[in-house]
Amino acid sequence: MKRLVYFFSGIIVVALIILLIAVKMNAASGNTAGNTLTIYNWGDYIDPELITTFEKETGIHVSYQTFDSNEAMMTKIEQGGTNFDLIVPSDYTIAKMKKANLLEKLDKTKISQFNNIDANFRHLNYDDGNNYSIPYFWGTVGILYNSRMLDGLTITSWSDLYRPELKGEIMLVDGAREVMGMGLNTLGYSLNDVNPTHLDEAQTKLKQLMPNVKAIVGDEIKLMIQNKESALGVVWSGEAANIVQEDAELDYVIPSEGTNLWFDTMAIPKKAKNKEAAYAFINFMLEPEHAAANADYVGYSTPVTKAKAFLPLEVANDERFYPDFSEVKGLEVYADLGPEKLSLYNELYLQLKMAKR
Repeated sequence: MKRLVYFFSGIIVVALIILLIAVKMNAASGNTAGNTLTIYNWGDYIDPELITTFEKETGIHVSYQTFDSNEAMMTKIEQGGTNFDLIVPSDYTIAKMKKANLLEKLDKTKISQFNNIDANFRHLNYDDGNNYSIPYFWGTVGILYNSRMLDGLTITSWSDLYRPELKGEIMLVDGAREVMGMGLNTLGYSLNDVNPTHLDEAQTKLKQLMPNVKAIVGDEIKLMIQNKESALGVVWSGEAANIVQEDAELDYVIPSEGTNLWFDTMAIPKKAKNKEAAYAFINFMLEPEHAAANADYVGYSTPVTKAKAFLPLEVANDERFYPDFSEVKGLEVYADLGPEKLSLYNELYLQLKMAKR
């Protein structure tokens, strides 16, 4: 009899061990359900204390994973091997994911904090009606520069970058849409222009800029300008926000010809396992105090209007990062160009990079 008891006890122990291993493997791969919310976001793109607060307030455990590009994120969602409950795609990616039927249509009755979003950031071209996405952060593409290194020269436009005295001083961000967009805006065209003649003109214009370009790089631009290795850089506004407030020699400008107005958003994938927890997190992040804490930590601009009341005055009133939209002209959100037109952008940009080398 004792042997029989030991036998069945052993079976139970083994079963419990297998169950524990399975639970841990599911959590690691994002295959979670029940009281776990699995989030897929850009790296270092949330205040960790907010996750802790959300867990304490709701009792929901957060499993947090990161990606480094919209393309990598979308590929993982398409493959379907990992189930995420909430993702943070950029604007044009929302349009692509809608076409691919990868996103859940949002139930607005479950987003009680929706009216906290600034009216300027609702119903935009990538998701008219906000049926699939909620703004998370926003910003612009502009010029970060060191005024002392430029002997007090003021930069206000893309055209200013062509000045001969800026030879070898400019760092360009490594992005086809950003660089080709500069060329298009400089010529007075839309940065979503797909006219081949206009794109050729933009590339020709950008080739004239190349003697002034020191390098085309990635995230190093901010650090290089901080270290005075370069006088100017084309960057996303959030990269500039923190450092210009700490260093009076540095400034950031939204070019007068126009530029990109971008958004990163919160969305729920079709295959999400815990959609109710995703809605709870969206509402949590749209609460003004939480949105302000996140903006303060990350450095990018919040789309929540009342959050500015919780930010330092010098941040909330800084029109470089919270501009008056009635006065700033030419801001455009990237449109999804489709694979054929995007391929043309990439081809022209690659030729430009090769010419620089």
